[in-house]
Amino acid sequence: MAVKNQQEKTMNMKSFDASENFVDNYKFLIGGILPRPIAVVGTKNADGSNNLAPFSFFTGISAKPMIIAFCPLIRSSNGEKKDTVINIEREKEFSINMCTRPIAEKVNMSSAELPYGEDEFIFSGLTPKLGEKIKAPLLAESPVQYECILRDVLNYGDLPGAGRLITGEVVKIHIAEEVLDSGRIITQKAKPVGRGAGNDWFETSEPFELERLMKAQIQK
Repeated sequence: MAVKNQQEKTMNMKSFDASENFVDNYKFLIGGILPRPIAVVGTKNADGSNNLAPFSFFTGISAKPMIIAFCPLIRSSNGEKKDTVINIEREKEFSINMCTRPIAEKVNMSSAELPYGEDEFIFSGLTPKLGEKIKAPLLAESPVQYECILRDVLNYGDLPGAGRLITGEVVKIHIAEEVLDSGRIITQKAKPVGRGAGNDWFETSEPFELERLMKAQIQK
């Protein structure tokens, strides 16, 4: 009976090789890894103007030292590095900011491929904010802002679709008081959003809790 029940729960699967067609691979990545948090990355252009761009290949790496990472891909349109990468390699610093529901549409506008040197803050209607330890702009409308110094860049290729892993050490954190409670960021107050497949976005208006089965829980 147990074997029968197990067979009933088995899904009918289709299998694929990780092909050289990066478009198919990309679709399976964004459709299978979700919801993905969004890093809204602020950098300085060579002429001193501001640059802002969202990236959904983004995660935390380490708590001490505090390291976060995001992964920009080479542009599929022209096979070139994104402006964010060029700026980080030159300036060795950047900001990462949380994307929330109230600013999601404007953050999405900042993803437009503008000519180098055109300010995405101005284009999207968002507001740059001065950092305390870096020259790169922070996103004033974001309730969680990280000032980062470049740690590592790992390059996985030079063709369209290839990615880079960029890690930054957080040297200053800014959190809006209204989203904090007893030293914790409250999801329902921050209203972060994530990305899905295609043009899908996710809200976090209905989180649920499960107690983790471990002896020490940092998040308590």
